Amino acid sequence: MPPTPAPNDDVVDHLRAALPGRVETDPALLAPLTADRSGHRAAGPPLAVVRATSIEDVQAVCRIASAAGVPIVTRGAGTGLAGGAIAGDGEIVLDLAGMNRILEISEDNRLAVVEPGLLNGRLNEILAEHGLWWAPDPASKDISTVGGNIATNAGGLLCAKYGVTREAVLALKVVLADGTLLSVGHRTVKGVTGYDLCALMIGSEGTLGVIVECTLKLQPLVRGGTVTLGAFFASLEDAAGAASAVTRAGLVPAIMELMDQRTLEAVAARTGQDLAGRGAYLLVQCDGSDAVPTTERIAALARESGGTVDVTTDPVEAERLVALRRSAFPSLEALGTLLVEDIAVPRSRMAEAFAAVRALEEKYGVAIPTTCHAGDGNLHPTFVYDGGAGEVPEAIWAAAGEVFGMALELGGTLSGEHGIGLLKRAWLRDELGEAQFDLQRRIKQVFDPAGILNPGKVFPDASAAGRRATL
Repeated sequence: MPPTPAPNDDVVDHLRAALPGRVETDPALLAPLTADRSGHRAAGPPLAVVRATSIEDVQAVCRIASAAGVPIVTRGAGTGLAGGAIAGDGEIVLDLAGMNRILEISEDNRLAVVEPGLLNGRLNEILAEHGLWWAPDPASKDISTVGGNIATNAGGLLCAKYGVTREAVLALKVVLADGTLLSVGHRTVKGVTGYDLCALMIGSEGTLGVIVECTLKLQPLVRGGTVTLGAFFASLEDAAGAASAVTRAGLVPAIMELMDQRTLEAVAARTGQDLAGRGAYLLVQCDGSDAVPTTERIAALARESGGTVDVTTDPVEAERLVALRRSAFPSLEALGTLLVEDIAVPRSRMAEAFAAVRALEEKYGVAIPTTCHAGDGNLHPTFVYDGGAGEVPEAIWAAAGEVFGMALELGGTLSGEHGIGLLKRAWLRDELGEAQFDLQRRIKQVFDPAGILNPGKVFPDASAAGRRATL
């Protein structure tokens, strides 16, 4: 048991005594922890970072921090896009990247037990040797951790067919703020005993507990190969109409992605590809034994909507088509500072959402290139502006607020996969309503009475004012 500090003791000294060699306070090491992939940054550095390598390490940190009343920000790879892993003044960063082992792979039960710091892409490289894979497929899969995927309920390109991360988790071990180790969920396919605390932890963004072990639901490797379709359309409305037609026809591709003209222009500038005059791009990939007939039906629908269609089973050509979509975010980064959002709307209303974004571009005089996971209605309006990430112009926040309001009016949600973090917390009450908002805050208080786990994330601080994040 580590020594228990009094509230006024130097918490860093207690951490060093309990975890020798794993506590760092070098300003050069702390500076990167004030930001994540959202591009936003906290005003000052955290107190220290603790490099945990075991569940016992995590428990020790939580006990010491709880006794001292010091906040904890849990961090994996720092790839989040909502500011959920940003650490600032007076906070301890609990780094789980060193907890990256695979503890068990069960082919009979189609499950794996892993530590939270394991990279998503690395996990699937190993699982492939067993004829298995883990379905969550965020764009950051090669650099994001399993624990981070679970903490944000990450999405990605495959959600329309395989679901978000929640559908691929069976059980978790979680350390609470006071150091208590909790096991939630089941190893079995079925399990309905008591409240589903495992589901509650998924997507909780480090505000309820620290995920320290993950039991994952696996899929057998897809048999029959893949077929890839790329289609260019004269207008975004035509492309969105084609995507809606695919859903209406009862077809379920593994991937269905949409890019608007602004994004295509950015990709052309970065890659040198000739995309002049292309109004929008629809990428579709089908897998499994019915991939060929499904793709043929989708191709016909795309052509009926005015699309110019390419279909291939060649892996190299398929990668060329998919690369257009993968190039979107790095291409947009070359245009300026980005505020990346991720609203989701009913799939039948995607065209309306795109039209509303275009209207806001004209109203506010800002560029909002937009990509979309068209298979599940998850749009990424990306606001481009000049200036630092922590200096978001008022016009950008105003336009973002209208985008959020539009999503809710269309029957959608503030976030399809990135989470709330810091960037969208001021709008959370608008979606949840007063009763649910207050209930969720009370749930947070039950798990974390002192409010030391990732404070200020998801729920706005009581003192927070205005309609934007204070970073």
